[in-house]
Amino acid sequence: MAYKINPDVCVACGSCQSECPSGAIKEGDVYSIDPDVCISCGACADACPMGAISPDE
Repeated sequence: MAYKINPDVCVACGSCQSECPSGAIKEGDVYSIDPDVCISCGACADACPMGAISPDE
């Protein structure tokens, strides 16, 4: 199961992107997680100080 970023909560600090071992998080107008690249490890969610990342069910 991939993860998703809630754009309403994300403050674009970049913590998630630097912790992602698979490079699935891309920076744009908002950060996004590519579900085809995400390995569902949860490192991004653990790194997010805002709690903006959760499993995409």
